[in-house]
Amino acid sequence: MKVCIFGAGAIGGYVAAKLAQTDVDVSVIARGPHLAAMQEKGLTLLEDGRDPINVPVRASDNAADLGPQDYVFITLKAHSVPAVVDTMQPLIGAETTLVSGVNGVPWWYFHKLDGPYEGTRLRSLDPGNVQWNGFGPDRVLGCVVYPAAEVVTPGTIKHVEGNRFSLGEPDGSKTDRAAKFSVALSAAGLRAPVRPRIRDEIWLKLWGNLSFNPISALTHSTLDVLCTNPGTRSVARGMMLEAQEIAEKLGVRFPVDVEKRIDGGAAVGAHKTSMWQDLELSRPMEIDALVTSVQELGQLTGIATPTIDTVASLIKLRAKVAGLY
Repeated sequence: MKVCIFGAGAIGGYVAAKLAQTDVDVSVIARGPHLAAMQEKGLTLLEDGRDPINVPVRASDNAADLGPQDYVFITLKAHSVPAVVDTMQPLIGAETTLVSGVNGVPWWYFHKLDGPYEGTRLRSLDPGNVQWNGFGPDRVLGCVVYPAAEVVTPGTIKHVEGNRFSLGEPDGSKTDRAAKFSVALSAAGLRAPVRPRIRDEIWLKLWGNLSFNPISALTHSTLDVLCTNPGTRSVARGMMLEAQEIAEKLGVRFPVDVEKRIDGGAAVGAHKTSMWQDLELSRPMEIDALVTSVQELGQLTGIATPTIDTVASLIKLRAKVAGLY
C-alpha cells in the first residue's frame, strides 16, 4: 500500500512516523526547514513513556517525485488546500482515495447526503469549485482527526494526546477502501474506526472548534478558563446551540448535550487553541472552515446565527488587522 501524507506538519508527521514503522510505503509532502530535516536525518517521533523513534521517510515538496498513490492523506489546514489541487495531481491515479483529515465543515459535505441539499457546494470552503472539480468528491474518504501533536523542531514531532482517526464514507456505506485504510492505521497503533455516520463526528468536533477557537483567540484564554468563566461560557453556549439547530436540520445526531460538550472542553485544561496559536505565530487563521462555513449553512437552512455572526465579525477583523485573513 502506498500512502502519501500531504502536509506533514504536526498531525501529518505523527501519522507518517507511525505508518513508517509498518510495511506501508509511506511518503510525505512538506516544505521549508521541516522538509530539509526529514530529508537529511529522517522523521523523529516523541511519545510519552517511549524512547524517541527515528524513521526514514521519502520526503519531497514536489508531488511528481512520488507518483500515484493508493491513498493521499490530506492534513493541511482547510484554507491551504484549494491552492495545491493542481500540484497534487501527480499523486492521483485512477484508484486513488483522498482521505480528508481537514478540520471544520468539509468541502464535500453534501456529496451523497440524502435530502434536499444533496450536491450543494459551499462557497466559503471551495471557492470556484476548485476541489470539487479538481479532486472529484467520489475520491473522498472522510476522516475526523482527534490527536494533538506539535512540531518541536524541524523533523521532530511530539505527540501530545489521542490516537483516534475516525473514518467514514460520505454515503455511510461499508467499502473496501475504508476497511483497508482502517487496517493500515490500526497496524500502526492508531485507532481507526469506520463510522456509518461520519458527519455526526464532524459536528461533534466542530461544535468546540466553532466556539472555543475564536473566543480563545479574542480573549487569550485557555480552554479551562473560557469554558468556566460565566461570560465566555455563555457566548460559547449560544454559538453551539445555533450550530446544533443547523446540524439537526441537516440530519445530524448529537450524542451529548451542550453543557457536557463545554465541560469536556474545560477538562482539557490550560490548552491554547490552534486559532490562538496561529494568531501568536502569525500564521493564516482557520476561520472559514470553522466559523464562516457554519454561517453559510445557517443561510442555506434558513436558521439565524446571531451569536456566531457577532463572534465571526470580531475574529475576522482581529485576523485582518494582524494580516492573517
